[in-house]
Amino acid sequence: MSLNRKIRVLVVDDSALVRRAITEALSDDPELEVVGTACDPYVARAKIMVLHPDVLTLDMEMPRMDGLTFLRILQERRPIPVVVVSSVTPAGSKLALEALEAGAVEVLAKPNSAYSLGAIRGELARSVKAAARVTLGNLRRPAVADRATGAASSGFTFNANQLVCIGASTGGTEAIKRVLTQLPEHTPGICIVQHIPPVFSRAFAERLNDLCAMEVREAVHGDELRPGLALIAPGDFHMTVAQSGGRYRVSLNQGPALHYTRPAVDVLFNSAAGAAGRHAVGVLLTGMGCDGAQGMRKLKEAGATTIAQNEETCVVYGMPHAAAQLGVVDRVLPLEKIPEAILMQLRQGTAVTGARKAPAEAVPQNTH
Repeated sequence: MSLNRKIRVLVVDDSALVRRAITEALSDDPELEVVGTACDPYVARAKIMVLHPDVLTLDMEMPRMDGLTFLRILQERRPIPVVVVSSVTPAGSKLALEALEAGAVEVLAKPNSAYSLGAIRGELARSVKAAARVTLGNLRRPAVADRATGAASSGFTFNANQLVCIGASTGGTEAIKRVLTQLPEHTPGICIVQHIPPVFSRAFAERLNDLCAMEVREAVHGDELRPGLALIAPGDFHMTVAQSGGRYRVSLNQGPALHYTRPAVDVLFNSAAGAAGRHAVGVLLTGMGCDGAQGMRKLKEAGATTIAQNEETCVVYGMPHAAAQLGVVDRVLPLEKIPEAILMQLRQGTAVTGARKAPAEAVPQNTH
């Protein structure tokens, strides 16, 4: 779509109060225009054909047809970017994650009442604008094997000092899943920051734990990293890593939001640069904005290896692009090649600088 005009939004929710609150919140942004509302998917389907919205906001729990079923039908027959606004109940959280797997761009936590929507007004507008910029074909990419194969790790041992840090935002839940499911059980400790609301981050970790060979869980303050463990920053908490007694431990804090978000990738990457230095591998995946770029600079300066997802496979080529423009990415790769690149680097025992990478995978300093 052309971004020289306002982004047209259709609001779908069975609550009249919520529809009104979302409409008012989005209408405050000069870049957005709510062109219509719908009380259920059947009404939404008819309005889509007439109004041609650029983005939908979608409730998950509605009468006549639930939001997840509607999303799957929509993405099959008329793909359109969707931002899910879901309740934080266990059922709502499960549906929200299934929606991301089905092609939703983002999930936001629905406030307890329409009158408390102010808490997510800015985030809602930013999510809708990010959704308008997605590459739809990358939201639902071909499935990969659920677990890492034994061949990926046979014959290799890893350095106990090694650390992997991964950051992502828009489209990142599926990208992270595609990376982690291809890593073997005894991969060195991994720290992950995904921009995701509280409650959903725990459900996301639990979902990954069911799919991955290694253990995946939401981080707890003071957790010790070990091989075979991946820790995901809880929503609304920054995560840092430090070395203590020869081991890595994570800390959580609610310091000021960075790049409008908490957790922030830069916070994790900055700490990893100091804690692990050349033993770190930093990975920056799909996402809107520039979070992670400056942190990747710190990792690069500390001698770490830096990897970014390429434009062709990103849902939104924002965060990796920002890092590439800084000239601090050693390797820019398609998503499907990133797991093996991580393993290859770990097998070398220590990170090396970009000057020793294959020229074909180097990032041009003047990328567009």
